[in-house]
Amino acid sequence: MKIAIPVDEKDLNTTVCVSFGRAPFFMIYDTTSKQYDFLDNSAAASSGGAGIKASQSIVNQGVEVLITPRCGENAADVLKAADIQMYQSKKGLGKDNVALYLNDGLSPLSAIHEGFHNHGGK
Repeated sequence: MKIAIPVDEKDLNTTVCVSFGRAPFFMIYDTTSKQYDFLDNSAAASSGGAGIKASQSIVNQGVEVLITPRCGENAADVLKAADIQMYQSKKGLGKDNVALYLNDGLSPLSAIHEGFHNHGGK
């Protein structure tokens, strides 16, 4: 299984990014190989639709679980259509959130916002 989380840097000690669609990178953990990888989020610089584009990137990677602080409704629709489960991240490191998820320490993401629609993630 692959788990994705938006992060600020390509580093195992990076923090969870406050934005899903405009995160610079996604940390992807493969539970089978026990390896971390990083995916550049090309959607981060988009003038609009960043969440939808980021969601499609996650889908294309074969991710089954997304851990994020928040998610817009259009992005969530893409993720739900691909049967990707979403969980609420906690403040801190990406790898710590992965460990929390693996130990049933995270709650399902319930707060889906309307999105920021061309406001640059503010």
